[in-house]
Amino acid sequence: MASVAANPAPAPPPVLLKGIVRQVISGDSLVIRGQPKNGPPPEKTVGLAGIIAPKIGRKPPNSEEIKDEPYGFDAREFLRKKVVGKEITFQTIYTVPVSGREYGILYLGRDTSGENLNEALITEGLASVKPDTRGGAEHQRLVELEGAAKSAGRGKWSTEDPSSHVRNIKWSVENPRAFVEKMGGRRISAVVEFVRDGSTMRVLLLPEYYNITLMLSGVRSPGFKLDSEGKPDPSQTEPFAEEAKFFVESRVLQRDVEVILESTNNANFVGSLIHPNGNIAELLVKEGFARCVDWSIATVTGGPEKLRAAERQAKEKRLRIWQNYSPTAPTITGSAKQFSGKVLEVVNGDAIVVKHPDGSQRKIFLASIRPPRPAEDRKVARPLYDIPWMYEAREFLRKRLIGKKVEVTVDYIQPKSEMFPEKVCATVIAGDTNVAEALVAKGLATVVRYRQDDDQRSSSYDELLAAELKAIKSGNGVHSKKDPPVHRVQDISGDPGKAKQFLPFLQRAGKTEAVVEFVASGSRVRLYIPKETCQITFLLNGISCPRASRATAPVGVPTEGEPYGDEALQYTKELCHQREVSIEVESIDKGGNFIGWLWVESKNLSVELVEEGLAKIHFSAEKSPYLNKLQIAEENARRRRAKIWSNYVEEKVEPEEPEETQETERKINTKSVIITEVTPELRFYVQTNEEGPKLEALMEQLRNEFEIHPPLAGAYTPKRGEMCAAKFVDGDWYRARVEKVTGQQVHVLYVDFGNREVTTAARCAALPGVYQTPLPFAKEYGLAFVSLPKDEDDAKEAVNAFTEDTRNRSLLLNVEFRNGGIDYVTLCAESTKQDIGKALVEDGLLKVEFRREKRFQNILREYVVAQDMAKKRHLNIWRYGDITDDDAMEFGVRR
Repeated sequence: MASVAANPAPAPPPVLLKGIVRQVISGDSLVIRGQPKNGPPPEKTVGLAGIIAPKIGRKPPNSEEIKDEPYGFDAREFLRKKVVGKEITFQTIYTVPVSGREYGILYLGRDTSGENLNEALITEGLASVKPDTRGGAEHQRLVELEGAAKSAGRGKWSTEDPSSHVRNIKWSVENPRAFVEKMGGRRISAVVEFVRDGSTMRVLLLPEYYNITLMLSGVRSPGFKLDSEGKPDPSQTEPFAEEAKFFVESRVLQRDVEVILESTNNANFVGSLIHPNGNIAELLVKEGFARCVDWSIATVTGGPEKLRAAERQAKEKRLRIWQNYSPTAPTITGSAKQFSGKVLEVVNGDAIVVKHPDGSQRKIFLASIRPPRPAEDRKVARPLYDIPWMYEAREFLRKRLIGKKVEVTVDYIQPKSEMFPEKVCATVIAGDTNVAEALVAKGLATVVRYRQDDDQRSSSYDELLAAELKAIKSGNGVHSKKDPPVHRVQDISGDPGKAKQFLPFLQRAGKTEAVVEFVASGSRVRLYIPKETCQITFLLNGISCPRASRATAPVGVPTEGEPYGDEALQYTKELCHQREVSIEVESIDKGGNFIGWLWVESKNLSVELVEEGLAKIHFSAEKSPYLNKLQIAEENARRRRAKIWSNYVEEKVEPEEPEETQETERKINTKSVIITEVTPELRFYVQTNEEGPKLEALMEQLRNEFEIHPPLAGAYTPKRGEMCAAKFVDGDWYRARVEKVTGQQVHVLYVDFGNREVTTAARCAALPGVYQTPLPFAKEYGLAFVSLPKDEDDAKEAVNAFTEDTRNRSLLLNVEFRNGGIDYVTLCAESTKQDIGKALVEDGLLKVEFRREKRFQNILREYVVAQDMAKKRHLNIWRYGDITDDDAMEFGVRR
């Protein structure tokens, strides 16, 4: 520190110290430092000569608390606010020989012309004059100022209760976590009392006087290892620890700051310290004095982005702790870095298979997350069902991703090891959702922890940490204290005995919901049936599909498949793998495999394979209700020379003479009806006007029955397939059939009206036998000669238009043909005789579905004319032109 000579005198000249006040210890003691040069500057503790200030409280380790003397904190604060961080001049008066501490007069500013703070403390009544037998002008001046302060009743000389100027310091907090929650993330006024290292300090929270240890959220600076006496050991100091500490001290020590408490670490608090120039943690990181730490960065108020950006900047400039930094992650650029694709498969809970724009399939692991794991001492045969939460994780991804377009950003590539292949790890975005973040937030995955120097991590790593923190607080998924869900799935695949037992149940169930778990070939899949909690092998009925190539166990030698067998396998896989499908089981084979029909997105997979030229009609389809559709599909494939028909040569057939005896006239036998319900598939339920009085009489009798003999809630247990009485939202009882029971939920169909509802067992009752005899008054039909557009929004619009056109109208219904157990009909308005289906075709809302029967050709020609008009006018589904031209595979419609 600089020293200059004072005015000459017979006695030794007074010494002047010039520096900056680092810290005020009490009202009459402070620490002065010099200017930094190549490191932290020297510092000196000095006392104010001629005065005594009250002492402030402290709590030595393992000792009783020492309370403030009255006005001790007032004196310290008076001096702190005036001088900390400012230039001062200190005139040494004397030095204590034993301690070497200097005492003198403190002037604010660069010379002795500044404010005399010894006198200022006396003037404010915050210090007393020391007895001095030598007297002197300066001492006399202090005595006069003290007399004036006493007369004015300032400071400690006032008539106030001295105890009101003694702080009640809270040296510890009993429940730190509860205290953080109580503060609610708001800014708290505070004073930094001590800096242990660049990222740890003691802070006094105002105005409650909580004295806490604060660790800065999201960062850690180099620190000091303590010796046996609990003091910093210079020989074990981390590089740049002294510089980091000085950087923080020079900015925040004994300054007025604001603190946001964000978390806890044992008995210490973790939070952000807001300096007038910003968050001190950001400044530390930006200057290379600290690094980001994963364990607390997720709690940073305002997010971790600024800290991460500051760290990247410091790394690029190789500042201080990053002077030897070199990136650990390989550089990935171009299409290898970022691409979009369609999700084809979800692999357990942390990986997906994506179809790349170049047609290749790539297995992508979600970066920086770990799926649910089994207990260390537990071996699992079926990880998907036996590992707790694995099935829920897979289902979460499957329901949201299969068949959807996603954006993939590759974050890093994990090299191949002896046990594991190379892993491409990426951040996957579906819509606006980060898939990994959503999975972690549900508690269905955990975040991988890395070494601090490991850059191979997700580009959204901080968001993952924040999501995991929320999941832990909410007790979601693997973080729940409850027992995990158990999945007892029975595998019936290849077990003829079990298959025979299940066959009657599946046959009676009609259409059953299932999930395709594995595709073995174009016509063979493995299904999981949630309702029966079983797995089955399912063979498509009515078609013969070429065999795909496969590896032969146990040596893995590939067996060559039949032509187009692999294409059929890939087509079926892309269309239905891990999708929700509907099946109708008809029989089983000798190996215990179920045979039947499968629909995915309302498309019959057998028909689709035949249409694509990837299968032929099998003789087993002859008695099937879907034979006609299969024949049309096969004819279309032959005509296009598609796939297996590429070498087909059409046989020349001599023209036949028209058969006069063949039925060519369409039968007309209409009945008057009203429509009571319309389904999203354009099926509808009708009641005949003729039976209306009978229905009203039945409903009246049923209501009277339940008014006289009201059912006891809970006395009836609904069973699938049973007729019962169900209480609708209008409070009346109606006849219903139980379609499904899941826990407390009962799915019912109101048989006299066609509408469905999910109700509870308490709102269901046994239906007296006399009311079970009459047939349902509502019957289900389909609309003939038309089909819904494939676009989901267009289909909804068509169904809505049909509903509006038929609502509360008396219609004439004519049955045209029967297919799949459903009568298909035409509908005409009774008043105007307008054909409802043809009108919807003319409005461009429905497409014409062709049939080969001669008796339908006249009406079909009318429908085609209506459709051509809609095309020319570009109405609704035809607004972008002829959509039937885009049904080819290259447009992806069938995928």
